[in-house]
Amino acid sequence: MKKVFLIFSLVACFLPLSVILRADTVVEEIIARVNNQIVSRSEYLRSREQLKQELQQQDAAQADKVFTVKQKDVLRDLIDQQLLLDKGKDLGITADTELVKRLDEMRKQMNLDSMEDLEKAATSQGISYEDFKQNLRNQIITQQVIGKEVGSHMSITKEEEQKFYEEHKDEMQQPEQIKLSEILVSTQKPNPPADQKAANSAPASSPPASSPPASSPPASSPPASSPPASSPPATSPPASSPPATSPPATEDPQQLAAAEAKAQDLLAQIRKGASFEEIAKKNSDGPSAPQGGDLGLFKRGMLAKELEDKTFAMKPGEVTDVIRTKQGFVILKVSEHQQAGVPGLKEMEPRIQDAIYMQKLQPSLRAYLTKLREEAFIDVKPGYVDTGASANQTKPVETTTKEANARKLKKKKKFGII
Repeated sequence: MKKVFLIFSLVACFLPLSVILRADTVVEEIIARVNNQIVSRSEYLRSREQLKQELQQQDAAQADKVFTVKQKDVLRDLIDQQLLLDKGKDLGITADTELVKRLDEMRKQMNLDSMEDLEKAATSQGISYEDFKQNLRNQIITQQVIGKEVGSHMSITKEEEQKFYEEHKDEMQQPEQIKLSEILVSTQKPNPPADQKAANSAPASSPPASSPPASSPPASSPPASSPPASSPPATSPPASSPPATSPPATEDPQQLAAAEAKAQDLLAQIRKGASFEEIAKKNSDGPSAPQGGDLGLFKRGMLAKELEDKTFAMKPGEVTDVIRTKQGFVILKVSEHQQAGVPGLKEMEPRIQDAIYMQKLQPSLRAYLTKLREEAFIDVKPGYVDTGASANQTKPVETTTKEANARKLKKKKKFGII
């Protein structure tokens, strides 16, 4: 349930709420105007609180200190966001196709059967599904604007990659580990109906790498926000579950035989050339099925001894025989086998490129947002500061109508005196 809430709350909190005006409410205090849009005080306070909560989750000991520095940029970030959305409109970016794709990915991560179930899951958390979709759309638009207007103009040379590799070798040290995928044919009871899952189940909202094999202790994946070329991913301590090959005390012989026959048939299809990932998506009973069975990386000591001996002796692309486990029958595939030490430059190249890209993106994005400010009309209420402001940006001026009315009134007063 916490994971369900997290998926929706992260998107719902990404963008400020629209200002709602009703006859029986007080109009929101406006602290900034960006072209035809506004930033309200409640949006600003909400963003500050969200920042504080995020920092507490990342490092509670340093949260207050970091917040003191970062909270100064809260209004800047809100203005940045609106400028990017305005630019998205100018570029004709609607994000329609990508929105449907993202929503479907969320549905799969949450193990829901339909988009209606996803809507129910959002509603059960007290979140407006329409607002949720709009906020997600806005995220996609800003990402696409940045990619098109900033990222596409950046380049990375081979010399930069080599230099980064040499300077960060210590951070690239990694233990021997394998990347596994699984197909599970369960001998357990079937899953609950979709509507019950939408209301009560805890979905697999984390990346695929965090799902352990059906027969082993859990493993964890690299944090999504970590620099691509940083140190090896942290791992969860091995669980104290029974050995992977220990079957339950009592089982239905017919169900057992049917499950084994199905697993053997799936293995035969794979060895004849069928895609392991497609077979997993269509036939696996494991939680990693929507991701093609992907389980992520495992170091030595994280799997049951029998599984470790089998899988660590395999080469990338190889598939095990059908293995009996307490959950049912499992087929494992070794997708990668990383040796201990520092990988070669060619192996690390994608992660190095990502890291250099992020290093270059921030100053380039800041320069681009400064340019957008200079092309926009921005007015910030006294007492608030836009730390991204440019000395060359334009502030809205009073209309000439007001000035004309003032001059007319002045003439009338003179006539009265006469």
